[in-house]
Amino acid sequence: MSLSTITALSPLDGRYAPKLAALRPIMSEHGYMHRRVQVEVAWFIALSDAGFAEFKPLTTGARAYLLGLVKNFSEADAAAIKEIEKTTNHDVKAVEYWIKSKFEARPELEKASEFVHFACTSEDINNTSHALQLRSGRDQVVLPGLDRIVLKLREMAHAFAEVPMLSRTHGQTASPTTVGKEMANVVMRLQTACDRIASVKIMGKMNGAVGNYNAHLSAWPDFDWEAFSKKVIETPEPLGLGLTFQPYSIQIEPHDYMAELFDAVARANTILIDLSRDIWGYVSLGYFKQRLKAGEIGSSTMPHKVNPIDFENAEGNLGLANALLKHLSEKLPISRWQRDLTDSTVLRNMGVALGYATLAYASLLTGLNKLEINEEALAEDLDASWEVLAEPIQTVMRRFGVQGAYEKLKEVTRGKTVTAEALHGLIHSLEIPQAEKDRLLAMTPGSYVGKAAELARRV
Repeated sequence: MSLSTITALSPLDGRYAPKLAALRPIMSEHGYMHRRVQVEVAWFIALSDAGFAEFKPLTTGARAYLLGLVKNFSEADAAAIKEIEKTTNHDVKAVEYWIKSKFEARPELEKASEFVHFACTSEDINNTSHALQLRSGRDQVVLPGLDRIVLKLREMAHAFAEVPMLSRTHGQTASPTTVGKEMANVVMRLQTACDRIASVKIMGKMNGAVGNYNAHLSAWPDFDWEAFSKKVIETPEPLGLGLTFQPYSIQIEPHDYMAELFDAVARANTILIDLSRDIWGYVSLGYFKQRLKAGEIGSSTMPHKVNPIDFENAEGNLGLANALLKHLSEKLPISRWQRDLTDSTVLRNMGVALGYATLAYASLLTGLNKLEINEEALAEDLDASWEVLAEPIQTVMRRFGVQGAYEKLKEVTRGKTVTAEALHGLIHSLEIPQAEKDRLLAMTPGSYVGKAAELARRV
């Protein structure tokens, strides 16, 4: 059976493949190989500038050629590396051999070929490549996906700032809010989560087999290899990697920053699960309608249905993403002694975790863009819930020292169908200033929203 979008084992490369086009070049094995070539080339060029008599600075033409290997890296190049790996059975060594093969008929580079991968352990290349993948995945796909959701929610917060809505604490009628304010709550939470994702320092190390520059110093014992490594890692691309230098490690970079990043993404995802469930509930209550799509079917037997499938898909895929992100963050910082291989296969699933998250963001945004407010349903719900005004009435009673205010309102309203007439009768009987009575009498469930509109517009 040939591999296609229909035969693919993962739905990310099957059913949902078109939706992940932006992530695939970054987090796939092709992307991993691309970054390995980038790291090897950056290290090689830097070595030529280190002042070693045995490796003179490369000419402008040689530098341009090497950087071109990175810039123009193609699927054919990745396939060529995989072909070499069939012999080496070692993916990093295959990258090294592929780069050296590109030196053929170029005497300047052929002469210096043994400086490719010089003094490096495989993990010097791998950890920095993973870091480059994660930085690109975060900055080019994950954060833009979340930013689009924040932008849409902010738009909704402002548009619906004054549209009153019944709150439902514990699933029961509660003090009213506005639709916009509920969207604003999520905007603030999600923006904070995005800031945390963006603030994680993406780290890399290039310090040899056990983190001590052993091989490096055996070749040039008087050279400051730590400073050199830091320069390669922190110099901006393309001559450096533009990462944050990790000075202490075993054979592998500790992966603590990865855990921090994955936990931060999972926190954003949890907020979006909360949002997806709430919107699903509001659709069920009729607070939102969903715009119809021509030809779309909601049920194979019930023609009337317009299901909130985008929010359901988002919730399911966010759950899958978080299950993987949790395992990544818990497993990756743990390595037996100076190295074990349990992180290697797990790291190959970073793209899967971010893929499910990316898919969820697209589904959620699609769902949000389909929503239409149903102000009639919102108003009907509020008009059937006059009991929520027990709170302001008893609060004003307490202000003026009316004894047993809470208990009196509880007796009148708890578990009962409360009418405007009943509440107005109670208000008329209160021994409070007439101006306060008039203010309470003018109040409706729809007007009792506090600062909700102001708070909604503020985000």
